[in-house]
Amino acid sequence: MCPRRCGTDRTHGKTGVCGMTSAPRAARSALHFWEEPPISGECGSGAVFFSGCTLKCVFCQNHEISTGGFGLTVKPERVAQMMLELEEQGAANINLVTALHFAPTVRNAVLLAREQGLHLPVVCNTGGYETVETVRAMADVVDVWLPDFKYADGALAGELSAAPDYPDIAAAALAQMVDQVRAAGGRLVDERTGLMKRGVIVRHLLLPGHVDDTCEVLGRVWDIAGNDADLSLMNQYTPNARCREAGGDLARAVSEDEYEIALCRADDLGFERIWWQEGGTVSESFVPGFDLTGVR
Repeated sequence: MCPRRCGTDRTHGKTGVCGMTSAPRAARSALHFWEEPPISGECGSGAVFFSGCTLKCVFCQNHEISTGGFGLTVKPERVAQMMLELEEQGAANINLVTALHFAPTVRNAVLLAREQGLHLPVVCNTGGYETVETVRAMADVVDVWLPDFKYADGALAGELSAAPDYPDIAAAALAQMVDQVRAAGGRLVDERTGLMKRGVIVRHLLLPGHVDDTCEVLGRVWDIAGNDADLSLMNQYTPNARCREAGGDLARAVSEDEYEIALCRADDLGFERIWWQEGGTVSESFVPGFDLTGVR
């Protein structure tokens, strides 16, 4: 299910590299207004934040749930009900955040919610470190793919996320996502609301001191997807306590010059739809309170 291939029998209560058993855990289910405009719109994205993660990013802002294990174990029926509740609240879509280490159960929950009347598009919000097989298995329930593409350099990926194979894994996963959207008819946006109904948005978080790798990432994404994917370039990196204590480039924010280099590179490659952030963004402002809202 996961590129780690740890071999753990999670169905019998053991935890894998992701820190989870096979039983889904969720930390929050609520309207979320800090995604890209075609995802959040004006009414908010119906985000379900799942616990655990297959990556070990030293700069993670969601460490409370990614590695801390915070969350409540939920049955598939409850996950489906949460989706329906979000639709009732006016959500623009259902946004599954870091969900694919629970892929079989989450897929069944989406199918159950649809049987019970769910009509919203489903967004899969992922760190990009996914197997092609898992992406393919989710094809019938995911309408919009929202993957990260964090690194082009395997050594950097190993140093910062303990995943030296990340670049090739993420590239293969993204290619599969793009192929699935193309096969379904390509990018589709509601002309009235601007909300994406089908498509791919690739996110890249600039890391201070690593703009050269960012430029390589952009080239790789372009080669895979071209303008069949939107690009979201984020300058919101904020050093967590671990990075501040370690010092070096990761102890500071991204500079204006670094961000400008990245934006120019994306423009030079030919990306037609680039989502970018104005100066002064702080990632902590984009992190919701993980308090089991909507999960209990």
